[in-house]
Amino acid sequence: MCDVCGGDVENIWDSDLYLRYVIGQVDPETLHTSRERHIRCNPTLAQFIVDPEFEPVAVDGPFDKRQLDATYVREQERLITRGWRRLKELAHQEGVSLLDYPLPEVRERMRANG
Repeated sequence: MCDVCGGDVENIWDSDLYLRYVIGQVDPETLHTSRERHIRCNPTLAQFIVDPEFEPVAVDGPFDKRQLDATYVREQERLITRGWRRLKELAHQEGVSLLDYPLPEVRERMRANG
């Protein structure tokens, strides 16, 4: 259940928690204890997904990506969009280990630190 709107997060590609896990912002050890929400219920993160299949999200205020450093924005757009696309891939795959969900560079960091 989404801790923002209370609705069910039915699909992995709608999951803010799994998106943050896939891009390396959530440790696998804390995944099961972290709160869930829809990606769109976290507009500060969702605004960085740039894909024709994802309706753009705009944020007003100091976290609006239009007010942030252009290099940082491009990096975040690349990373978070890749993460969201990874979630879309995972939705159509069976038997993938949870430890193999993250992007390759995140998995490599996990192995190096772990």
